[in-house]
Amino acid sequence: DSTQSKTINFYCWRRVTVKVILNGALVPQEQTLCTAQGWLDGAGIFETIKTVDSKPWALSRHMRRAVNSSVKAKVALPSEDLIRESITTLLNTEKHPKGLLRVSFDASGNWAAAHLPYSELISPAQVRTHPEALVIDGVPIKSYPYNHRLDILEQARVNGFDEALVTSRDGKICEGSVCNVLLKIAGTWCTPPLSDGVLPGVMRALVIENCDVIVRSIDVSEIGDIESAFLLSSLRIAQPIASIDGRELSQSLEFRDEIEAMALRTSVG
Repeated sequence: DSTQSKTINFYCWRRVTVKVILNGALVPQEQTLCTAQGWLDGAGIFETIKTVDSKPWALSRHMRRAVNSSVKAKVALPSEDLIRESITTLLNTEKHPKGLLRVSFDASGNWAAAHLPYSELISPAQVRTHPEALVIDGVPIKSYPYNHRLDILEQARVNGFDEALVTSRDGKICEGSVCNVLLKIAGTWCTPPLSDGVLPGVMRALVIENCDVIVRSIDVSEIGDIESAFLLSSLRIAQPIASIDGRELSQSLEFRDEIEAMALRTSVG
C-alpha cells in the first residue's frame, strides 16, 4: 500500500550522516572538503592508523612520523593535545569494530580526521613486479594526493594481482605500492633500508625492533631468490605473499602469528 511504499522509500533514500573532525571540530563530512576516503582536498601529509574497537594502534609512532613529515613538507601542524583530544571525540562518535583512522593536514593549515570501517586482508596476496622502475628521491613521506601509488595498485589489480613490488632505477627492491615488504632470502628475513627509497612504515619499524629481521639493500636480481614474504602496513599488519610474478612462495604462518602478537603487544595501550 501507499504507507508501505513511503516507508520503503524513506529507508532507501535516507542518508547516514558521517561525522569527521575539521580543524578540531566534529562536523558532518558532507559539509567539509574532506573526501569519503578521509583526505582533505588539495595536497598535504597524512597518517592512516588501524583501530580495533575504536582504539587507535601505535598512535604515538604515527604522531612522531607526522611531525617528521611536516618538517620536510613545510606543513604546519596543530598542537598534539588538540589532535589527540579530537581523535578521541571522533572515535567515541564514529565507532567501528575494525577501523581505519585517517588524519590529514594540508598546506594551508587545515586538518581533518575521519574514522572509516575496515575489512581485514586475510588471504595471501598475489603480487607482481611493477613493470616500470621508479625514480625515488630520498626517503618518501606520507603525502597526498596519493594517486601515484594508488595507480600502481590499480594497475596490479587490473592485471589480476593484489599488489605490486616497486623497484628503483638503481636496481633495488623498495616496497609495495602502498606498503612495506619483509622478505626471506637464503633463510634470513630482511627488509630494504630507508635509503633505498622506502617509506618509514610504523609496522616495518616495529618488526625491525622486535623480530629477528635485518635491514639491507635487496637487488632486483634477488627477486627469484625470495623464499617467503609479507606485505607490512599499519592496517594489514603482516599479510603473507602467496606468489611473486606467478612463482609460488612458502607460507610462514607461525612467523605471521608472531608478528601479529607483537603488533598487539606494542601498539595498544
